[in-house]
Amino acid sequence: MTAETDTPTASSAAPAARAGRRLPAAMVAWFQAAPLALVLGAFLVLPIIMIVIVSFWGATEYSIYPAFQFDNYEFLFSSPVTYKVFFNTFKYALITWAATLLIGFTVAYFLAFHVRSLTWQIALFLLCTIPFWTSNIIRMISWIPFLGRNGIANSTLISWGVIDEPLEWLLFSDFSVILAFVHLYTLFMVVPIFNTMMRIDRSLIEASYDAGATGWQTLWHVIVPLTKPGIMIGTIFVITLVMGDFITVRFMSGSQSANVGRLISNDIGLLQYPSAAATAVVLLVTVLLVIGILLRFVDIRKEL
Repeated sequence: MTAETDTPTASSAAPAARAGRRLPAAMVAWFQAAPLALVLGAFLVLPIIMIVIVSFWGATEYSIYPAFQFDNYEFLFSSPVTYKVFFNTFKYALITWAATLLIGFTVAYFLAFHVRSLTWQIALFLLCTIPFWTSNIIRMISWIPFLGRNGIANSTLISWGVIDEPLEWLLFSDFSVILAFVHLYTLFMVVPIFNTMMRIDRSLIEASYDAGATGWQTLWHVIVPLTKPGIMIGTIFVITLVMGDFITVRFMSGSQSANVGRLISNDIGLLQYPSAAATAVVLLVTVLLVIGILLRFVDIRKEL
């Protein structure tokens, strides 16, 4: 009788013991994520919260005072300069995106499908990263002596008889700004597209050719759809970087043009931190909306 009564007790205690052993294991994931969550909270979430709070403060020519008012946002949305600056920002982002996508897709396609040797792929890919071994400012300023009125480009065109006088729009114009943007951020489009193309099953391309598809049909109906996640990741990188960049616009436009980042920089230079914070909040919301719209077209979780 004693053995019979002890057996159910032991069997019922076993699941409880196993549950007790599983409880610490279930908490392991939380403990592993806690350090990163604290870092993100301290260096990402908390600064954004502070920017939002400061955007409602007031400011005079000599001081900043805590308050809860919408004066900064009212001034921002009532000024025609705001809409002009945002238009310039979207213009730079859109043109730069189109140029970097064309160049980035072409380079990635060549490396992924036309370079057969892995050694050459690595070598050529590293060659693309060489400009990133120097500062962005140095790479950007290097265009000034090339595009200037007496620079290499104008001198060469005049010596060839293509033009009679120097082209003024080569430097300190929208052209020079976009050219610098494309130079700075093309690699951010090449890398994700190349990474996606390398994952494409080559048997799909062979099947497309076996079905009678031409090279362009295979490119458009097979390679491009399978490369959409990489294109979307590169698009997010390029658009967010261009919309937040103000140094490039300042130097390459000769301070004759501005984007939202430049507007924030000017407010900070004038110690108008609440106004700068309000502009930063609007820019952040705009970028998040653009990213949200882009993510509805492609599921980039396949690449993460």
